Amino acid sequence: MVISTSQANPATTATLQLPPLPYSRPLLMIGHGTRDQDGRQTFLDFAQAYQQLDTSRPVIPCFLELTEPSIQKGVEACVAQGFTEISALPILLFAARHNKFDVTNELDRSRERYPQITFSYGRHFGITPSILELWHDRLAALDSPAANPRQISRAETVLLFVGRGSSDPDANGDVYKMARMLWEGSGYQTVETCFIGITHPRLEEGFRRARLYQPKRIIVLPYFLFTGALVKKIFQITAQQQAEFPEIDMVCLPEMGVQAPLLALVREREIETQLGQVAMNCEACKFRLAFKAQGHSHGHDHHHHGHDHSHHHHDHNHDHDHSAPDPYANLADYHGRIWQAP
Repeated sequence: MVISTSQANPATTATLQLPPLPYSRPLLMIGHGTRDQDGRQTFLDFAQAYQQLDTSRPVIPCFLELTEPSIQKGVEACVAQGFTEISALPILLFAARHNKFDVTNELDRSRERYPQITFSYGRHFGITPSILELWHDRLAALDSPAANPRQISRAETVLLFVGRGSSDPDANGDVYKMARMLWEGSGYQTVETCFIGITHPRLEEGFRRARLYQPKRIIVLPYFLFTGALVKKIFQITAQQQAEFPEIDMVCLPEMGVQAPLLALVREREIETQLGQVAMNCEACKFRLAFKAQGHSHGHDHHHHGHDHSHHHHDHNHDHDHSAPDPYANLADYHGRIWQAP
């Protein structure tokens, strides 16, 4: 059974009360980007819902790649309205290459075009109590007789936590941490963690490992903010697995979508961005390690909003051309290149 795609709850989002912003600065809300029109529109809906909660400053949605408007177009929109101080916030779950490397490079390009602009660069969502609680609520709903007619216990159920997959080992490690924290105290038999692309184990292997526990039920959790080609692929593979193993109940939850806890989290990130309170742990960042290996030194161990990312070079030919050969498909090849920084 595949649960229908997540929808916003207007009653929940409309009554959400946000704390005031310290400054009236435009928010450049940066999404990953997708060629899937449903995914693109959901992100735009998310930005619009957030704007409606506070119209004191503009919220400008834009995308890193694959669709428009681009980050450069977003910056142009801010400049056209006369702003010189901009909060730039990546709407990303974990700090991987896009957050550390690609978005910052695009902001550097904007600084070259508009030297009068000052950017305050924000933090990704990360592992937060509000997101954990959101998933706890979704899992609790699956215990109801309507969603679980055979009343299969949690002790006979395996969670299959599906991450996007990254070429950054640090971000992949955070996926495992999130899955573990979600499982702790839940009563489920166990949790298996897998990915839909780039890294390993892939989703099909995740299902194989889940079946080793001989569960009566497998609940698939696509850990995505918005729908898109990869989320739809997870749904398709789950349906194929259900057809192949009909004796196991399989449930695939939707992506998170436009939800009040996420909008509240954006507010937290926007405030800390404006106040310059953003810091990221870079000890295990392969980009930092590669930079140090070249004989350079940052002088500190944190990315702050004023950090110089001029050593980053953006390459759009990575990870997302699904028609091209997968350079990470073979596990030996993956191990051979994963710690290399572009």
